[in-house]
Amino acid sequence: MPRFRLYPTSAQEQQMLSHCAHARYVWNLALEVNNSYRKGGARTGKPPRFASMTRLLTEVRSTETVGMDPESAEEFAWVASGNATIQQQALKDFDQAISNFLNGTHGYPKWRKKHRNEGFRVIGEGRTLAYSPEGQPLLNAKGKQVMHRKVSVHKLNRKWGQVRVPGCGWVRFRLTRRELPDAKSFRITYRHGQWHVAFALVPNPIPAPGDGSVVGIDRGVAITAALSDGRKLNCPQPSTKERARRRKHERRASRAPRNSPATAAEYTKVARLKAREAAQRKDWVEKTSTMLARTFDTVRFEDLKIKNMTASAKGTAEEPGRRVRQKSGLNRAILAQGWGMLRQRTGHKAHGRVQDVPARNTSLRCSDCHWVDKNSRQSQAEFVCTHCGFTCNADTNSSLNVAAGQDTSPAPHKVRAGGVIPLPRSSTREPQQLQLALSW
Repeated sequence: MPRFRLYPTSAQEQQMLSHCAHARYVWNLALEVNNSYRKGGARTGKPPRFASMTRLLTEVRSTETVGMDPESAEEFAWVASGNATIQQQALKDFDQAISNFLNGTHGYPKWRKKHRNEGFRVIGEGRTLAYSPEGQPLLNAKGKQVMHRKVSVHKLNRKWGQVRVPGCGWVRFRLTRRELPDAKSFRITYRHGQWHVAFALVPNPIPAPGDGSVVGIDRGVAITAALSDGRKLNCPQPSTKERARRRKHERRASRAPRNSPATAAEYTKVARLKAREAAQRKDWVEKTSTMLARTFDTVRFEDLKIKNMTASAKGTAEEPGRRVRQKSGLNRAILAQGWGMLRQRTGHKAHGRVQDVPARNTSLRCSDCHWVDKNSRQSQAEFVCTHCGFTCNADTNSSLNVAAGQDTSPAPHKVRAGGVIPLPRSSTREPQQLQLALSW
């Protein structure tokens, strides 16, 4: 989904903030209606879906305010003053969220809050003739050619483009791609003082080089991504001055009067610094994933359960956790590396060419003779095989095991990451000779 930075004027910004408020209000109203069917035991009926909610919205917008109390009349008039298309698209987003919840892929929709969930979706106002992938015109039941919606977007020059937003006219955005997006809809978001527009367009996967090359990637904290060809890639981290500036504003916010403008101002500065760090991380992930998709035919990642690895250790009141602060620091260090985003974006760009290799013993196995011994891992960065004496960087050795891939074998042995591993045993046993079963 191509995403660009928007640069609206002050008048356009106020209008887009109004669109955000209307979209958020309609979403929350649909959530309240849906929740009313979930209370009081067994439901007596099914909650309304998109078509029924759209009819309810039309009734609300056309309601006469004569005779109402001033507060209700003002609310109805405010809803009627908003853009109907944006409000309907908010209902469509909510209906999709309900469908995702019923399918078990997402959680139940939550309440949207001001300053946190600022955004709205716009469907294209233009029309274009529809064609099949083979180039044949698409016809409807009456034999007429189908017309698809199209976003109104223009290219001003090499660096700037503009998109038409309802009620705002043409809004400029920074063009960071060679071609203009050809989409049917787009979404505008506002976070940390910045506007962005994302066009609903699935980009084509990056073609493979076709040379049969395979790379294994070992992800870590000291080295973000160690490649099996010897390269080590590190996600950019904030500098010492940037970390000190962030701590300064956090300290000032904690010492300012509670709920005061000074507290809000300091937390706003902290949020901007965090947003900058996230933008740098995302930029590195995009460039690295593109490089991997273009360079290798098959990309293999160590299968890490990041959600479990970054779970809190605080425990419960009855059974409090131990070393909670140390664990929270480790969690922050892991999340700052962008492991999950790198795997996700590489999978998008190299569709069907990304594999996950079980992580068991990839850091303890010798990539040369496949001997498994925990004593071979001398330190975080040094690996010396206790069987053959093979010496290598520990992360590079792990990435070589990941690059070997995996195979399946019947019990009692399992072939994973290039070698046969017996059934789980105590790690305190002396190293035992393993049968070799290479998968490459």
